[in-house]
Amino acid sequence: MKILAIDPATETGWAMGKTAYGLWSLKTRKDESTGMKWLRFKAKIQEVHEMESLDVIVYERPAGRHQGAVIHHAKLAGVIEQFCVENKIEYRAYSAGEIKKFATGKGNSNKEVMIKAAQEKYGYMGSNDNEADALHLWHLASEDLQS
Repeated sequence: MKILAIDPATETGWAMGKTAYGLWSLKTRKDESTGMKWLRFKAKIQEVHEMESLDVIVYERPAGRHQGAVIHHAKLAGVIEQFCVENKIEYRAYSAGEIKKFATGKGNSNKEVMIKAAQEKYGYMGSNDNEADALHLWHLASEDLQS
């Protein structure tokens, strides 16, 4: 089963396997509209799908206290869901608490703890929390969906 795990943000973390992960920068330039972010995000997902023929896309469910961040995250989730429907790909959302509990045993771990857990569990060499979260999410979904 080919799973793409996404931690949606302006610096989006993604993972396709134990050693296939990275970041997509969705930052807009000063001469671009915000809509370019959504188009750039969809194009990145399309590129992966064309190379890998995805079976499922999993992502972190939007939540939080900061209204602007939640709206931004929800719009990215909408792009994922629309892409999946248009391409007949399954999708599933996991809460941040589910991902953190899977990764560390605690549902309220901070960014540094999540990065350290990815380094210890998977040999992750980076230092970006979005990338580490996507890697944890890929492992969670792999266990969850293949069991």
